Amino acid sequence: MTPVIQIRPTDVVIFSVALYIVRALIRGRKKGYTTPLNGPPTKSIVFGLSRYLNSVDDPGKVMEDWAGEYGSVYKIPTVLGGTKVVICDPRAIRDFYSKETFTYVGTPIAKTFIARVFGRGLLWSEGESHKRQRKALTPAFSNAAIRRLTSVFYDSAYKLKIHWDNELLNHPDGLVIDVQNWMNHISLDSIGIAGFSHDFGSLDGKPSAIVDAFESIGSSKPSPVGTVIFLLSFVFPFLNSLPTERSRMLMSLKRSMREIADVLLERSRQAREEGGAEDKSIIGLLIKAESAGGELHMTEEEVLAQMVRNVLLLAGYETTSISLTWALIELAKQPEKQERLRKELLSVSGGADPTWDQLMGLDYPYLDAVVHETLRMHPPLGETARVATEDDILPLSAPFTTADGQVVNSIAVTKGTTVSAPIRCINRAEAIWGPRAKEFIPERWLDFSEDDKDKADTEKEANSKIDWMRTEEKAKLWGEDGIPPTVREVQGHKHLLTFSDGPRTCLGKSFALAEFKAALSVLIRNYLISFDDPETKIGLQRAILPRPKVEGCDGAKVPMRVKRVE
Repeated sequence: MTPVIQIRPTDVVIFSVALYIVRALIRGRKKGYTTPLNGPPTKSIVFGLSRYLNSVDDPGKVMEDWAGEYGSVYKIPTVLGGTKVVICDPRAIRDFYSKETFTYVGTPIAKTFIARVFGRGLLWSEGESHKRQRKALTPAFSNAAIRRLTSVFYDSAYKLKIHWDNELLNHPDGLVIDVQNWMNHISLDSIGIAGFSHDFGSLDGKPSAIVDAFESIGSSKPSPVGTVIFLLSFVFPFLNSLPTERSRMLMSLKRSMREIADVLLERSRQAREEGGAEDKSIIGLLIKAESAGGELHMTEEEVLAQMVRNVLLLAGYETTSISLTWALIELAKQPEKQERLRKELLSVSGGADPTWDQLMGLDYPYLDAVVHETLRMHPPLGETARVATEDDILPLSAPFTTADGQVVNSIAVTKGTTVSAPIRCINRAEAIWGPRAKEFIPERWLDFSEDDKDKADTEKEANSKIDWMRTEEKAKLWGEDGIPPTVREVQGHKHLLTFSDGPRTCLGKSFALAEFKAALSVLIRNYLISFDDPETKIGLQRAILPRPKVEGCDGAKVPMRVKRVE
């Protein structure tokens, strides 16, 4: 067993100073032109503003404030004298995302971390390799494929209902339950069956090495030295390989996922070779891609990487369980919105489970509104950071004054520059979403976007479903002119950056939305969710992805009162 490394704070300081000098010498040799930008002053000669942003409760709000002070494009000092360009201009963001995997690629720390822990799959790959893998994976995440999996999402939700109903039998006033723990179980069992035709049995109490590994990471508190090593690894990714406590837990997670992936991969491949029924799960389609010839052939390493990272970790487990938990938190804080959603779910189709077409269509507008407001307010990823592989020009939607007083309509980015699109900042920016941008208001979504209206069968049908641009609720939010043009300038699903955009837009978007809506519909139809203390404070537990937690609880726990709907 690899021992956990012991590092003294003085060692870290000496090492940091040496690295700073080396980095300054290397940077001084680089040539190229980058538009001179304003930005906030540094707080540390070693860490720049990186440690500060890593410690604040809402980095998105900080970045929004800086945009108001320094302009829609600004620079921030990072580790060891580095610089990151932050783009808050919608047109620049659109252009940035459109050039991903070629002009803008993953940062060294992200590439090293993903390859080491999760394999060289879709999120690791760039350029033609990324294009090939994505094309091979697309059929597994098509609407037709996800439609067949809708029943799986409901099955998991109803398994949870059986457990909760049994616990609530003799408790008419409800019980306090850690809902995040149960959302983890729903997500894991859903992706197990839908992704691999395998029941992890998490909802039935079967131990799961994966859940245990995630909980260990989520409940651990990084040491001061561990935090320093993490920040320095943004410049020197090899530091990620040091055998620290966090590194040990990540390797444990990798081993757990790899062992499961090996078994499921071999079982699915054997069934295919023996001529069994075609496996319609995600892994079944990946095996088909692996065995196919031609340009879309996927290697075994690529198939495994999709299983343990892109499918199991991100698309099917972490993001959905986190989003479901946030939705329940927000609806518990505003019981009138929870009741409005419940009435819609019970009135449409006689209270039956929504079909795939209803989940993804216009039949449940408030369910759709709650889901997208949750995704707007609480995107699992806070930013998209990339490195320019060549000199580039990013166009701007409005004239911009540079640090040297020039008024420009675009900015120049030099090869090697780190560029960030701050997802959480853009999703919640008052300059884009209006003065109530930080509030959870599903009603803001109760109007079609221009694109949605065009897709409706007829304008009459669209107007009959939702009073286009004239609802009283919307007038209170947006004024008489409707949704601000600034919102429409943001490209991406529903004008959000939550699912990213461009070549790296989330491949599992339909999967995630269907699972999210199906599970939430079952929970809200059957249970009243609340906090015993209306003033309950919600914080963040930093793990692989930030998770909500009730302040005062150990780890990422969200205890809430659950009571049956009579």
